[in-house]
Amino acid sequence: MSTKVKELLGSDAEKLLTYKAKVPASRLHLPSPDYVSENYGASDRNPQVLRSLNQMLSHGRLAGTGYLSILPVDQGIEHSAGASFAPNPDYFDSENIVKLAIEGGCNAVASTFGVLGSVARKYAHKIPFMVKVNHNEFLQYPNKFDQIMFGQIRQAWDMGAVAVGATIYFGSPESPRQIVEVSQAFAEAHRLGMATVLWCYTRNSAFKTAEKDYHVSADLTGQANHLGVTIQADIIKQKLPENNGGYNALKFGKTHPKVYSELTTDHPIDLTRYQVLNCYSGRAGLINSGGASSGAADLAEAVKTAVINKRAGGMGLISGRKAFQRPMKEGAELLNAIQDVYLDKSITIA
Repeated sequence: MSTKVKELLGSDAEKLLTYKAKVPASRLHLPSPDYVSENYGASDRNPQVLRSLNQMLSHGRLAGTGYLSILPVDQGIEHSAGASFAPNPDYFDSENIVKLAIEGGCNAVASTFGVLGSVARKYAHKIPFMVKVNHNEFLQYPNKFDQIMFGQIRQAWDMGAVAVGATIYFGSPESPRQIVEVSQAFAEAHRLGMATVLWCYTRNSAFKTAEKDYHVSADLTGQANHLGVTIQADIIKQKLPENNGGYNALKFGKTHPKVYSELTTDHPIDLTRYQVLNCYSGRAGLINSGGASSGAADLAEAVKTAVINKRAGGMGLISGRKAFQRPMKEGAELLNAIQDVYLDKSITIA
Protein backbone atom coordinates (compact mmCIF):
# COMPACT_ATOMS: atom_id res chain seq x y z
CA MET A 1 0.00 0.00 0.00
CA SER A 2 1.15 3.54 -0.77
CA THR A 3 3.07 5.11 2.11
CA LYS A 4 1.67 8.44 0.94
CA VAL A 5 -1.91 7.26 1.51
CA LYS A 6 -1.09 6.16 5.05
CA GLU A 7 0.64 9.47 5.74
CA LEU A 8 -2.32 11.44 4.44
CA LEU A 9 -4.77 9.40 6.53
CA GLY A 10 -2.62 10.00 9.59
CA SER A 11 -4.16 8.72 12.82
CA ASP A 12 -7.19 7.45 10.89
CA ALA A 13 -5.11 5.06 8.76
CA GLU A 14 -5.63 1.87 10.75
CA LYS A 15 -9.28 2.66 11.46
CA LEU A 16 -10.04 3.14 7.76
CA LEU A 17 -7.73 0.63 6.08
CA THR A 18 -8.32 -2.46 8.24
CA TYR A 19 -11.99 -2.14 9.18
CA LYS A 20 -14.42 -4.96 8.33
CA ALA A 21 -17.88 -3.59 7.55
CA LYS A 22 -21.04 -4.53 9.43
CA VAL A 23 -22.92 -5.50 6.25
CA PRO A 24 -20.77 -7.99 4.30
CA ALA A 25 -19.53 -7.10 0.84
CA SER A 26 -21.10 -10.31 -0.45
CA ARG A 27 -24.45 -8.48 -0.37
CA LEU A 28 -23.23 -5.84 -2.83
CA HIS A 29 -22.80 -5.46 -6.57
CA LEU A 30 -19.27 -4.09 -6.66
CA PRO A 31 -17.40 -2.08 -9.29
CA SER A 32 -15.53 -4.26 -11.78
CA PRO A 33 -14.17 -4.09 -15.35
CA ASP A 34 -17.50 -5.56 -16.55
CA TYR A 35 -19.68 -3.40 -14.29
CA VAL A 36 -21.94 -2.11 -17.08
CA SER A 37 -22.89 -5.56 -18.37
CA GLU A 38 -23.26 -7.02 -14.88
CA ASN A 39 -25.43 -4.27 -13.43
CA TYR A 40 -27.21 -2.52 -16.29
CA GLY A 41 -27.18 -5.26 -18.92
CA ALA A 42 -30.39 -6.89 -17.68
CA SER A 43 -32.18 -3.56 -17.18
CA ASP A 44 -34.52 -1.76 -19.56
CA ARG A 45 -31.79 0.71 -20.59
CA ASN A 46 -31.29 0.70 -24.34
CA PRO A 47 -27.92 -0.29 -25.82
CA GLN A 48 -27.01 3.35 -26.44
CA VAL A 49 -27.19 4.03 -22.69
CA LEU A 50 -24.96 1.05 -21.98
CA ARG A 51 -22.48 2.38 -24.52
CA SER A 52 -22.55 5.83 -22.88
CA LEU A 53 -21.93 4.36 -19.43
CA ASN A 54 -19.10 2.27 -20.80
CA GLN A 55 -17.65 5.30 -22.57
CA MET A 56 -17.23 7.05 -19.21
CA LEU A 57 -15.86 3.93 -17.54
CA SER A 58 -13.38 3.42 -20.38
CA HIS A 59 -11.81 6.88 -20.24
CA GLY A 60 -9.02 8.43 -18.20
CA ARG A 61 -6.66 6.92 -15.64
CA LEU A 62 -9.36 4.68 -14.14
CA ALA A 63 -10.39 3.21 -17.50
CA GLY A 64 -11.38 -0.44 -17.25
CA THR A 65 -11.52 -0.57 -13.45
CA GLY A 66 -15.24 0.03 -12.90
CA TYR A 67 -14.46 3.21 -10.95
CA LEU A 68 -15.13 6.85 -11.82
CA SER A 69 -13.28 10.11 -11.21
CA ILE A 70 -15.35 13.06 -12.38
CA LEU A 71 -14.60 16.78 -12.34
CA PRO A 72 -17.82 18.73 -11.62
CA VAL A 73 -17.84 22.50 -12.13
CA ASP A 74 -21.36 23.92 -11.87
CA GLN A 75 -20.46 26.04 -8.87
CA GLY A 76 -20.50 29.22 -10.98
CA ILE A 77 -24.27 29.01 -10.67
CA GLU A 78 -24.77 27.07 -7.45
CA HIS A 79 -22.31 29.18 -5.40
CA SER A 80 -21.86 32.23 -7.70
CA ALA A 81 -19.03 32.70 -10.17
CA GLY A 82 -17.25 35.16 -7.90
CA ALA A 83 -17.26 32.88 -4.87
CA SER A 84 -16.16 29.90 -6.97
CA PHE A 85 -13.59 31.34 -9.36
CA ALA A 86 -12.06 34.32 -7.53
CA PRO A 87 -9.53 31.97 -5.83
CA ASN A 88 -8.32 31.07 -9.35
CA PRO A 89 -9.67 33.41 -12.08
CA ASP A 90 -8.40 31.09 -14.84
CA TYR A 91 -11.62 29.12 -14.40
CA PHE A 92 -13.85 31.99 -15.45
CA ASP A 93 -12.68 30.71 -18.87
CA SER A 94 -14.84 27.66 -19.60
CA GLU A 95 -12.17 25.93 -21.67
CA ASN A 96 -9.89 25.59 -18.65
CA ILE A 97 -12.53 23.52 -16.86
CA VAL A 98 -12.38 20.91 -19.62
CA LYS A 99 -8.60 21.16 -19.81
CA LEU A 100 -8.31 20.39 -16.08
CA ALA A 101 -10.48 17.27 -16.44
CA ILE A 102 -8.26 16.06 -19.29
CA GLU A 103 -5.02 16.97 -17.54
CA GLY A 104 -6.28 15.30 -14.37
CA GLY A 105 -7.06 12.01 -16.11
CA CYS A 106 -10.77 12.10 -15.28
CA ASN A 107 -13.40 9.76 -16.71
CA ALA A 108 -15.70 12.70 -17.50
CA VAL A 109 -16.26 16.41 -17.00
CA ALA A 110 -19.59 17.62 -15.58
CA SER A 111 -20.68 21.20 -16.08
CA THR A 112 -23.41 23.49 -17.37
CA PHE A 113 -25.02 23.85 -20.80
CA GLY A 114 -23.06 27.07 -21.19
CA VAL A 115 -19.63 25.78 -20.17
CA LEU A 116 -19.69 22.57 -22.18
CA GLY A 117 -21.58 24.06 -25.12
CA SER A 118 -18.99 26.81 -25.47
CA VAL A 119 -16.23 24.31 -26.33
CA ALA A 120 -18.20 21.26 -27.49
CA ARG A 121 -16.83 21.06 -31.03
CA LYS A 122 -13.27 21.12 -29.70
CA TYR A 123 -13.62 18.66 -26.80
CA ALA A 124 -16.79 16.51 -26.87
CA HIS A 125 -14.90 13.78 -28.72
CA LYS A 126 -11.88 14.02 -26.42
CA ILE A 127 -13.49 13.51 -23.01
CA PRO A 128 -17.02 12.37 -22.05
CA PHE A 129 -19.33 15.32 -21.34
CA MET A 130 -21.94 15.25 -18.56
CA VAL A 131 -24.33 18.20 -18.78
CA LYS A 132 -25.84 19.39 -15.50
CA VAL A 133 -29.35 20.37 -16.56
CA ASN A 134 -30.81 22.07 -13.47
CA HIS A 135 -29.48 24.44 -10.85
CA ASN A 136 -30.33 26.63 -7.89
CA GLU A 137 -29.57 29.99 -9.47
CA PHE A 138 -29.16 31.79 -6.11
CA LEU A 139 -29.61 35.32 -7.47
CA GLN A 140 -33.23 35.40 -6.33
CA TYR A 141 -33.62 37.32 -3.07
CA PRO A 142 -34.28 35.97 -0.59
CA ASN A 143 -32.62 32.72 -1.59
CA LYS A 144 -34.65 29.55 -1.58
CA PHE A 145 -33.82 25.88 -2.04
CA ASP A 146 -35.09 25.11 -5.51
CA GLN A 147 -33.73 23.62 -8.71
CA ILE A 148 -34.89 24.86 -12.09
CA MET A 149 -34.17 23.54 -15.59
CA PHE A 150 -31.63 25.55 -17.58
CA GLY A 151 -32.13 23.83 -20.93
CA GLN A 152 -33.52 20.87 -22.84
CA ILE A 153 -32.23 17.30 -22.76
CA ARG A 154 -31.96 17.35 -26.56
CA GLN A 155 -29.43 20.20 -26.27
CA ALA A 156 -27.14 17.94 -24.25
CA TRP A 157 -27.43 15.20 -26.86
CA ASP A 158 -26.80 17.68 -29.70
CA MET A 159 -23.53 18.85 -28.14
CA GLY A 160 -22.27 15.25 -27.91
CA ALA A 161 -22.81 14.59 -24.20
CA VAL A 162 -22.80 10.98 -23.00
CA ALA A 163 -24.63 11.78 -19.75
CA VAL A 164 -26.85 14.31 -18.02
CA GLY A 165 -26.83 15.21 -14.36
CA ALA A 166 -29.51 16.79 -12.22
CA THR A 167 -30.16 17.70 -8.59
CA ILE A 168 -33.21 17.06 -6.46
CA TYR A 169 -33.50 18.72 -3.05
CA PHE A 170 -35.28 15.91 -1.24
CA GLY A 171 -37.18 17.16 1.79
CA SER A 172 -37.73 20.67 0.41
CA PRO A 173 -41.23 21.99 -0.31
CA GLU A 174 -40.33 22.05 -4.02
CA SER A 175 -39.12 18.43 -4.16
CA PRO A 176 -42.36 16.89 -5.54
CA ARG A 177 -42.14 19.13 -8.62
CA GLN A 178 -38.41 18.47 -8.97
CA ILE A 179 -38.99 14.69 -8.81
CA VAL A 180 -41.49 14.90 -11.66
CA GLU A 181 -39.27 17.20 -13.76
CA VAL A 182 -36.11 15.15 -13.31
CA SER A 183 -37.92 11.84 -13.83
CA GLN A 184 -39.23 13.10 -17.18
CA ALA A 185 -35.81 14.50 -18.11
CA PHE A 186 -34.07 11.21 -17.28
CA ALA A 187 -36.59 9.24 -19.33
CA GLU A 188 -35.84 11.49 -22.32
CA ALA A 189 -32.09 11.16 -21.75
CA HIS A 190 -32.40 7.37 -21.74
CA ARG A 191 -34.45 7.47 -24.95
CA LEU A 192 -31.65 9.42 -26.60
CA GLY A 193 -29.00 7.06 -25.24
CA MET A 194 -27.43 9.14 -22.48
CA ALA A 195 -26.64 7.99 -18.95
CA THR A 196 -28.22 9.74 -15.96
CA VAL A 197 -26.57 10.95 -12.75
CA LEU A 198 -28.56 12.36 -9.83
CA TRP A 199 -27.25 14.71 -7.15
CA CYS A 200 -29.39 13.33 -4.27
CA TYR A 201 -29.23 16.14 -1.75
CA THR A 202 -31.46 16.71 1.28
CA ARG A 203 -32.63 20.27 1.97
CA ASN A 204 -34.88 21.43 4.79
CA SER A 205 -34.03 23.83 7.59
CA ALA A 206 -35.66 21.40 10.05
CA PHE A 207 -32.98 18.81 9.21
CA LYS A 208 -30.37 20.92 11.02
CA THR A 209 -30.76 20.96 14.80
CA ALA A 210 -28.71 22.53 17.57
CA GLU A 211 -26.98 19.16 18.07
CA LYS A 212 -26.33 17.91 14.52
CA ASP A 213 -26.79 18.60 10.84
CA TYR A 214 -28.89 15.68 9.66
CA HIS A 215 -28.63 16.74 6.02
CA VAL A 216 -25.66 14.35 6.06
CA SER A 217 -27.14 11.54 8.14
CA ALA A 218 -26.82 8.06 6.67
CA ASP A 219 -30.51 7.24 7.05
CA LEU A 220 -31.83 10.40 5.37
CA THR A 221 -29.23 10.45 2.58
CA GLY A 222 -29.75 6.71 2.13
CA GLN A 223 -33.47 7.26 1.55
CA ALA A 224 -32.68 10.11 -0.85
CA ASN A 225 -30.50 7.65 -2.78
CA HIS A 226 -33.34 5.14 -2.84
CA LEU A 227 -35.69 7.74 -4.31
CA GLY A 228 -33.01 8.58 -6.86
CA VAL A 229 -32.64 5.05 -8.17
CA THR A 230 -36.43 4.79 -8.21
CA ILE A 231 -36.55 7.40 -10.99
CA GLN A 232 -33.82 5.40 -12.76
CA ALA A 233 -30.70 7.40 -12.07
CA ASP A 234 -27.85 5.21 -13.33
CA ILE A 235 -25.40 6.77 -10.89
CA ILE A 236 -26.07 8.53 -7.58
CA LYS A 237 -24.00 11.45 -6.33
CA GLN A 238 -24.24 11.90 -2.57
CA LYS A 239 -22.37 13.70 0.19
CA LEU A 240 -20.32 11.49 2.46
CA PRO A 241 -22.42 10.74 5.57
CA GLU A 242 -21.24 12.29 8.83
CA ASN A 243 -23.82 10.99 11.31
CA ASN A 244 -26.96 8.84 11.58
CA GLY A 245 -30.38 8.78 13.19
CA GLY A 246 -31.99 11.65 11.35
CA TYR A 247 -35.39 9.98 11.31
CA ASN A 248 -35.35 9.39 15.06
CA ALA A 249 -34.00 12.80 16.02
CA LEU A 250 -36.43 14.71 13.81
CA LYS A 251 -39.33 12.40 14.67
CA PHE A 252 -40.77 12.11 11.17
CA GLY A 253 -41.04 9.52 8.42
CA LYS A 254 -40.48 5.82 8.93
CA THR A 255 -37.43 3.79 9.79
CA HIS A 256 -36.58 0.55 11.63
CA PRO A 257 -34.41 -0.20 14.69
CA LYS A 258 -32.34 -2.69 12.65
CA VAL A 259 -31.10 0.16 10.45
CA TYR A 260 -29.08 1.30 13.46
CA SER A 261 -28.39 -2.01 15.23
CA GLU A 262 -27.64 -4.40 12.35
CA LEU A 263 -27.01 -2.36 9.19
CA THR A 264 -24.89 0.52 10.49
CA THR A 265 -22.48 1.63 13.20
CA ASP A 266 -20.91 5.05 13.67
CA HIS A 267 -17.95 4.04 11.49
CA PRO A 268 -17.82 6.12 8.27
CA ILE A 269 -17.44 3.00 6.10
CA ASP A 270 -20.62 1.49 7.57
CA LEU A 271 -22.50 4.77 7.14
CA THR A 272 -21.41 4.97 3.51
CA ARG A 273 -22.21 1.30 2.92
CA TYR A 274 -25.77 2.05 3.98
CA GLN A 275 -25.86 4.64 1.18
CA VAL A 276 -24.67 1.92 -1.24
CA LEU A 277 -27.35 -0.48 0.01
CA ASN A 278 -29.96 2.11 -0.88
CA CYS A 279 -28.65 2.21 -4.45
CA TYR A 280 -30.10 -1.28 -5.03
CA SER A 281 -27.08 -2.73 -3.22
CA GLY A 282 -24.75 -1.18 -5.76
CA ARG A 283 -26.67 -2.00 -8.96
CA ALA A 284 -26.59 1.78 -9.41
CA GLY A 285 -23.18 3.20 -8.61
CA LEU A 286 -22.56 5.57 -5.69
CA ILE A 287 -20.13 8.44 -6.16
CA ASN A 288 -19.45 10.69 -3.19
CA SER A 289 -18.73 14.40 -3.50
CA GLY A 290 -15.40 15.88 -2.56
CA GLY A 291 -16.79 18.86 -0.67
CA ALA A 292 -15.62 22.45 -0.35
CA SER A 293 -12.00 23.50 -0.51
CA SER A 294 -10.38 24.05 2.88
CA GLY A 295 -6.91 24.91 1.66
CA ALA A 296 -3.90 22.93 2.83
CA ALA A 297 -6.03 20.03 4.11
CA ASP A 298 -7.68 19.38 0.73
CA LEU A 299 -5.39 16.56 -0.38
CA ALA A 300 -5.74 14.60 2.86
CA GLU A 301 -9.52 15.14 2.92
CA ALA A 302 -9.90 14.01 -0.69
CA VAL A 303 -7.85 10.84 -0.19
CA LYS A 304 -9.75 10.01 3.01
CA THR A 305 -13.09 10.39 1.21
CA ALA A 306 -11.86 8.17 -1.62
CA VAL A 307 -10.73 5.45 0.80
CA ILE A 308 -14.10 5.48 2.59
CA ASN A 309 -16.06 5.40 -0.67
CA LYS A 310 -14.00 2.59 -2.17
CA ARG A 311 -13.94 0.39 0.93
CA ALA A 312 -17.70 0.93 1.41
CA GLY A 313 -18.41 -0.37 -2.10
CA GLY A 314 -18.88 2.94 -3.92
CA MET A 315 -17.73 3.53 -7.49
CA GLY A 316 -15.77 6.74 -7.21
CA LEU A 317 -15.48 10.40 -6.38
CA ILE A 318 -16.77 13.60 -7.99
CA SER A 319 -14.53 16.39 -6.75
CA GLY A 320 -14.54 19.98 -8.00
CA ARG A 321 -13.63 22.91 -5.75
CA LYS A 322 -10.69 21.11 -4.18
CA ALA A 323 -9.23 20.80 -7.70
CA PHE A 324 -10.16 23.97 -9.60
CA GLN A 325 -9.58 26.51 -6.82
CA ARG A 326 -5.83 26.04 -7.16
CA PRO A 327 -3.31 26.14 -10.07
CA MET A 328 -4.05 23.59 -12.79
CA LYS A 329 -0.95 21.49 -12.11
CA GLU A 330 -1.84 21.20 -8.41
CA GLY A 331 -5.48 20.51 -9.25
CA ALA A 332 -4.49 17.69 -11.60
CA GLU A 333 -2.19 16.24 -8.93
CA LEU A 334 -5.06 16.21 -6.42
CA LEU A 335 -7.32 14.42 -8.91
CA ASN A 336 -4.53 11.91 -9.57
CA ALA A 337 -4.15 11.27 -5.82
CA ILE A 338 -7.85 10.41 -5.63
CA GLN A 339 -7.53 8.09 -8.62
CA ASP A 340 -4.50 6.39 -7.09
CA VAL A 341 -6.71 5.16 -4.24
CA TYR A 342 -8.92 3.31 -6.72
CA LEU A 343 -5.91 1.99 -8.65
CA ASP A 344 -4.30 0.63 -5.46
CA LYS A 345 -5.36 -3.02 -5.28
CA SER A 346 -4.18 -3.28 -1.68
CA ILE A 347 -7.01 -0.93 -0.66
CA THR A 348 -9.78 -3.51 -0.65
CA ILE A 349 -13.53 -3.61 -0.06
CA ALA A 350 -14.25 -3.67 3.67
